Amino acid sequence: MKRYLSLFTIYIIATGSAFGAGSRAGGGALKKEQGAQPVQVYNQGIQLMHAKKFAEAQVKFQQALSENPNFAEAHNNLAYSLRKQGPQNYAEALEHYNKAIQLKPDLAEAYEYRGVLFLKLGRKVDGEKDLETLKTLNPKLATELEHVIQTGNEE
Repeated sequence: MKRYLSLFTIYIIATGSAFGAGSRAGGGALKKEQGAQPVQVYNQGIQLMHAKKFAEAQVKFQQALSENPNFAEAHNNLAYSLRKQGPQNYAEALEHYNKAIQLKPDLAEAYEYRGVLFLKLGRKVDGEKDLETLKTLNPKLATELEHVIQTGNEE
């Protein structure tokens, strides 16, 4: 359930490199939509998530959001980073998952991760609602969330 890997790939392709430098076909739209600097900082956060440095990743995603508050993927991965740091962060994580979904209703990863968070919060019915939405957006991710709902095991 490490969807941030796929988001990382999207930004590498869209910006021309992992850190937003260079240009390739199709890269202009993302830079124009998100801004080059927020994407660069976001990608640094992704690298830190890969290294399981969630507190440091959190700082990068917060920085990206301070530069572009409408960056749905940054909200999603900030929420993930917060959730991975423990239950004291669950309420804030939920706010960011909700914001990611508000900004980008088809961001399947946000439904998957929010579904996991709902389970951790004892809100299985809400997690199952996210599963139903996910089945239409991304059946593969829906299968992963369904596994978590059935087993309670996220990995």
